[in-house]
Amino acid sequence: MPVEQIGREQIDALKNDSGALLSFFQNENDGALARVLGRFGRISNGHSKKPLLQLLKTSQSAKVKSLAIMNLAKIGDVSLLGTFVRFAKGDGSTEVRRESVSAIGRLRSKKAVPALIGLLADEDPKVVMQAVRGLLVFARDDRVKKELSGLLDHPNELIKDFVSRSVEETGRGGRFDAGHTKCPDYMKNAVVLGDTLDVLKCVPDESIHLTFTSPPYYNARDYSIYQSYDAYLGFLQGVFKELHRVTKEGRFFVLNTSPIIIPRISRSHSSKRYPIPYDIHPILIDMGWEFIDDIVWVKPEASVKNRNAGFLQHRKPLAYKPNAVSEMLMVYRKKTSKLIDWNIRQYADDVTERSKVSGDYDTSNVWYVDPTFDRVHSAVFPLELCDRVIKYYSFAGDLVFDPFAGSGTMGRSAAKAGRHFFLTEKEPDYMNRIKGFFNKPGGLFDRGVSPSFHTAAEFAALAASAGFSGVSDEDGGLS
Repeated sequence: MPVEQIGREQIDALKNDSGALLSFFQNENDGALARVLGRFGRISNGHSKKPLLQLLKTSQSAKVKSLAIMNLAKIGDVSLLGTFVRFAKGDGSTEVRRESVSAIGRLRSKKAVPALIGLLADEDPKVVMQAVRGLLVFARDDRVKKELSGLLDHPNELIKDFVSRSVEETGRGGRFDAGHTKCPDYMKNAVVLGDTLDVLKCVPDESIHLTFTSPPYYNARDYSIYQSYDAYLGFLQGVFKELHRVTKEGRFFVLNTSPIIIPRISRSHSSKRYPIPYDIHPILIDMGWEFIDDIVWVKPEASVKNRNAGFLQHRKPLAYKPNAVSEMLMVYRKKTSKLIDWNIRQYADDVTERSKVSGDYDTSNVWYVDPTFDRVHSAVFPLELCDRVIKYYSFAGDLVFDPFAGSGTMGRSAAKAGRHFFLTEKEPDYMNRIKGFFNKPGGLFDRGVSPSFHTAAEFAALAASAGFSGVSDEDGGLS
């Protein structure tokens, strides 16, 4: 019978007949062996043990050997420990070695602990992580605790992060958090006039579900003048550190930035280009944000400043300057040991159902969205861009934040999507623009949404009346 036609009954018959299984292993090619071994299923007796060991001894195929080890592990026979250790340490295939370490862990035997500890020094990070998984079964053992704690200083960042998450998850589990879907009432649909750093002092820890913002560009607008580029980055660091504090566990921060050009002051000087997103990234990682994705926002070339007119004329090398039609949406998640599935499970079924993304969605990280222009604000979020971010990274009823609200596009998008919004803006002209958008016919008031507008002092009083006294510099809330 061709291998493609071998069904469950034939495989079960082979597993229960050592002689037939050995003959099959000796007479079939590697492709056929891999197909059958991959469909072996549960092993409830020892009839397969000797044929699998023989196959492991004679096969030259890494795939076949890996599958043989995987099936031998199903037997749960501690006498196989030596075999697994030998292949884990000495096989030439990383695939076989990793499967062997997994097999050692699946024995769930204290006899395997010394071997697993020895494998923690392996040069292959995945071998080390498989060994950690096997040791977590014995995480209460003092020696195992000590060995795992030592890996928190491992030079490989993946191992260090994996161990940190694994140990934390073992200690506390992914319990339900009744407060995860909630936010303070006084922040719902609130728009605050004031410096965002001052306002954030009045926001409790883990209050916000999603932040999407575009910070002021360095010295590119009248409202964003800084003494130096370092001072600019330092200001953003302070804001994003506070943002990390007020963001709920495992939730998202989407940052829209792009390199910026400061024009030259004369023909004898050159312009200066600052790589803002790339300089901000390591700052965010250091403070506890985890990088998730980069999304490229592409605008029509006709809508951006023409930088290559001179090159078009002379075509001289070194003077080429492409038109900047893209900006970056950098997606970060507040670092946690819990998977995204945990965040999703905090919501009631009806909320999850209402929040599902219907219709077409973006299948790539390149988004084509036309820019928006406004007579008051010179750098406005397109509503479509906000709509996409909100539907992909939040649930109905969540609190969505923009610390640099501008004309308030995030608020309008959030309300339209059934989310609450929280906005801060320091420029009175822009605050008036937000009020105008919200109050005009067909605006939020006409849709039954009631935004509240406050000064920073008024918002602080609201926080105090709600029982939150605020965060001071001494409390560690601000840098």
